[in-house]
Amino acid sequence: MDLNNNSPVITDMPYLTKLTGPRRKLVTKIDGAMVSGWIEAMRCSSPPRKRLNLINLNHDDKNNNNGMHDNDTPYGSWLTKCPSALTSFDQIIVNAKGRKIALFLDYDGTLSHIVNDPDKAVMTNSMRATVKSVARYFPTAIVSGRSRDKVFGFVKLTELYYAGSHGMDIMVPNINSYIISSTDKQSKEQTNVFQPAREFLPMIDEVFRSLVESTKGIKGSNVENNKFCVSVHYRNVDEKDWNSVVRCVNNIVKSYPRLKMTHGRKVLEIRPVIDWDKGKAVEFLLESLGLNNSDDVLPIYIGDDRTDEDAFKLLRKRKCGYGILVSSVPKETDAFFSLRDPSEVMEFLKSLVRWKKYKSLSNEDNK
Repeated sequence: MDLNNNSPVITDMPYLTKLTGPRRKLVTKIDGAMVSGWIEAMRCSSPPRKRLNLINLNHDDKNNNNGMHDNDTPYGSWLTKCPSALTSFDQIIVNAKGRKIALFLDYDGTLSHIVNDPDKAVMTNSMRATVKSVARYFPTAIVSGRSRDKVFGFVKLTELYYAGSHGMDIMVPNINSYIISSTDKQSKEQTNVFQPAREFLPMIDEVFRSLVESTKGIKGSNVENNKFCVSVHYRNVDEKDWNSVVRCVNNIVKSYPRLKMTHGRKVLEIRPVIDWDKGKAVEFLLESLGLNNSDDVLPIYIGDDRTDEDAFKLLRKRKCGYGILVSSVPKETDAFFSLRDPSEVMEFLKSLVRWKKYKSLSNEDNK
C-alpha cells in the first residue's frame, strides 16, 4: 500500500433528481424498488429473536454433550465451513510459529454486546482487563464504525491504536502521509491522526442535522454522529416503520452524490464515497506500524459486522492472517474462523495471552 499517494479515489455516484414528467415517474418507481430492496436486506441482516433463541438452545444442548455440535443443525453445518477459533486454537498457533501476531478488534458485538441504546454499549471490566493484558504482548488496534473519541471513551485504554468511523479516523505513529497533529483525548501529548475523508466533515455534519430533523417522528429511531459517517439506528423501531426510516435516509442521501448509504446490524450508515474501508484501515495500520511483512507477521481480525468483511477479504487476498467472525447464526463470510459472542472473544484473547506467557517461560528455560 502506497502511503504517499495523493488521496483515496473519490467516485461521484449519479442520482436522477429534479426530473419531471415520465422520467420523474420512472425515478419514483426506481426509488420504490430501491426501498423494497433495502427493507429485504435489513430483514436478512436482522434474524428474528425466536430464531436466535432456537439456535442458542441447540448450542447449549451441544455444549452439554462434550462441546460437540450437531452437523444436521444450520449452525452446526456452518461450523464445518467456519470452525470455532477456540476449537481451532492449536491450528492458529501452529501458523503463528516464528511470526508476530497483530490484533485488530471491532467494538460493538465483539468486545461489547449489542444493546438497544448504542450509548450504553459498555464493555465489562473483565473484557477491558483482558484487552489490556493482550495488548501487553501483541500490537492491538480497535477498528470501529463509531467515532474514534467515542470508542476510546468505551475502551479507555491508552496502549491501543484506535481507528474510528470505519477506519476514516486513525490514531497512528509518526509517518508522513495525510497526518495532522492535534491534542487528543487518548493522550495529553500531541498525537498523529490519519483522516482520508477530512474534507467531508462539513457535509457529514449537515446530513446529521437533517437526519435528526427528518427522523424525529419515527418512534425508536436514533441518529448518531460518528464524525466521518452518520449512523441511523433502527433497532428500537417497529418493523412496520422501517420503510419510513429508509425513505428518510434515502431522500437526504440522494441529494449528496458523494455520500452513500450502507447497512449493518440494525443500523443504516451514511458514508463518504471514497476508496476506503476497514480493510484499507488494517492495511494502513500494518504498514505504518512496520508490520506489513506477511512472512513475519500474522494479523488476526475479529469482528461481527458486514463492514468487517472488508478486513476479512484483505487477509484472504494477502494469504496471511485470519479473519474471525463473531456470530451466533450462520452467515456468508470471508472469515476463516468464528466465535459466537463477546464471551468467546474474551476466552480466545485469554488463550492468546496464556500461550504467549507459556512461550516466554519456555524461551527463558532454554537459555
